[in-house]
Amino acid sequence: MTVLPAERADILKQAKARKMARSVHAYVRGNTARFYDWLDASDAARLIPQGPPIWICGDCHLGNLGPLADAGTNVDVQIRDLDQTVIGNPALDLVRLGLSLETAARSADLPGVTTARMIEAMANAYLAAFDMDDDDARDAPREPDVVRVVRKRAAGRKWRQLAADRIGDTKPSLPIGRRFWPLTGNERSAIDALFDEEAVRERALALAGYRDKGRLRVIDAAYWKKGCSSLGQLRYAVLLGVAPRKGASEYLALVDIKEAVKPLAPVLDRRAMPRDNAERVVAGARALSPHLGERMIAARLLGRAVVLRELKPQDLKIEIGQFSHRDAVRAASYLAHVVGAAHARQLNKDDRTAWQALFSRRGDAALNAPSWLWRAVVDLAGNHEAAYLEHCRRYALSD
Repeated sequence: MTVLPAERADILKQAKARKMARSVHAYVRGNTARFYDWLDASDAARLIPQGPPIWICGDCHLGNLGPLADAGTNVDVQIRDLDQTVIGNPALDLVRLGLSLETAARSADLPGVTTARMIEAMANAYLAAFDMDDDDARDAPREPDVVRVVRKRAAGRKWRQLAADRIGDTKPSLPIGRRFWPLTGNERSAIDALFDEEAVRERALALAGYRDKGRLRVIDAAYWKKGCSSLGQLRYAVLLGVAPRKGASEYLALVDIKEAVKPLAPVLDRRAMPRDNAERVVAGARALSPHLGERMIAARLLGRAVVLRELKPQDLKIEIGQFSHRDAVRAASYLAHVVGAAHARQLNKDDRTAWQALFSRRGDAALNAPSWLWRAVVDLAGNHEAAYLEHCRRYALSD
């Protein structure tokens, strides 16, 4: 199937609706706007404490955490999508992660008691991250099986696995079809010109370890139907040939170009944030996910802010289908600790202590977790369940 540029928007819209109808968990992942609409309107949202203004993910759901490689091959589990990153309230990342884990547990037919235990585990692990030194992993939660399996698979992956997963082939081209759609002449010319820009070329070669002696060329490029978050936005895959010097053998690199748009997450300190959305995403990534941030390049393409990053074979999502009560609780603990570590590294000791005290106010002796966090997740779960069913009704009628 060849998709023409004029057909992209309708096909992406249909694909997004279909994907969000699969489960309430998929609906939560695909509807960040509803989360922030709830934040503006709900009484439960007013109980959320105002934390220190730091870089937050802004869309901290289960699919946005996973193994990431740095500029080399070192792998760690970090936040892997920073489209919504802003200097904001860190409590919002925990609430959104809690909602994501709750809907994942419900989609796996786990009882409500599992959600209660997950929220407790999240709160405890998040707070514990603020007591650790940056390089001290001794007290980190045990890595759950669902994370360990993905990390182990990520560490052993090579280019051929990346090409097979992302491209569908190991040949040096992007096959036009279901995943990759043809470009207009203007789009291809703009992409070629982008990689001819001195600043982009120098940064790309520096990331490859070659600097001014290296060379790169655009082998192929296509519009990328990657997820459904790119509806109405620029999203391209570019296959580069990279070599250490003229005449040397080149290796292939797959680069993701993604438009950076205005975030939905509320901002606490605009003056401390870059005004350009691509620079904002890169700055947030460097603060929250160093492995990812050091590999990103902010640029302009076709008059819009875009972020470039080379996809590494080790970059994987944590995808959970069916998991047990124990897996769910351990995953909640581990992932909340990852988020806590990303927040904690931005604060000094006094600010960490003050945020821990404010965060941990409970108000409910029956639950070993802050009552504001529990109430927010429960209220959000009901809000999104009703919206999900209405989405499915509309989708069924239009199908």
